[in-house]
Amino acid sequence: MSASYALALQAARQAAGHQDFPAGTLYVVATPSGNLADISLRALQVLQLVDVMACEDTRHTRQLLQAYGLDRPGLVLSALHQHNEAEATQALVELLAQGQRVACVSDAGTPAISDPGARLVAAVQSAGLRVMPLPGASSVTTLLSASGLSEDSGFVFMGFVPHKGAARDQALHALAQETRAVVLLEAPHRIERLAAGLSALGLRRVTVGRELTKQFEQIVTLAAQDLPGWLRASDERRRGEFVLTVHAAPPLKEVATEGLRVLRLLLPEVPLKTAVQLAAEITGEPRNHLYRQALALQDPPG
Repeated sequence: MSASYALALQAARQAAGHQDFPAGTLYVVATPSGNLADISLRALQVLQLVDVMACEDTRHTRQLLQAYGLDRPGLVLSALHQHNEAEATQALVELLAQGQRVACVSDAGTPAISDPGARLVAAVQSAGLRVMPLPGASSVTTLLSASGLSEDSGFVFMGFVPHKGAARDQALHALAQETRAVVLLEAPHRIERLAAGLSALGLRRVTVGRELTKQFEQIVTLAAQDLPGWLRASDERRRGEFVLTVHAAPPLKEVATEGLRVLRLLLPEVPLKTAVQLAAEITGEPRNHLYRQALALQDPPG
């Protein structure tokens, strides 16, 4: 532990030591998504007090605790991941019922959001026990704050797109029809495939966050159709963990009149999806905009 974190622990005791941290409570603790300095004083205080930590990866959490000087005798690190969450949850609820303090932490950021923990939280609530969230680092809000969205656009959190099959196709189709901003997560070995799927959104803007809060953090905004090429331009751009914001779709009135004209000609003759595909190829306009306009033309507001 460095002297810096020794001072942080002292500050945590002074700032949060007098607060109430009841026994028999599940503490959902946000931990840094990369930069160790992104830890709250209240989180440091709770991690000093709990009896058990439910961890996505116990090895990763132990390294984190060692960095802060919190790896102490008697502290139990219990694995809680996608393969054992059902069994581990039951054991943790029993410990809480006995009056122990349990912290739930993921490898990075806020637990129970595209990470293990949601099933545990639901079970603890069902058992009539208390859940206390400790806010902190979140890749979702971190990227949103640097995406430049209009304050009235709203957003949808989709997380990881399904890897394959009909579920993936349905998710990408739903994303194309969503007019609000959409936040996605992706691993480095699948980012190129996701970029290929998003390229169908044409000129709709995408903000890419790579390695957020870490030394080689990169944030860039570009048209969805340019994303595959941007990734291919450098091996470095395909490394690290990714968060993406697909910006809100522009109003329908921004679709060029040429696309509308082509759709009006095609829709009486061919199925809707075929009309949209042909109109996009003829005019070069974004397919998702044309699709929304085609739906409006087939079912005009009454």
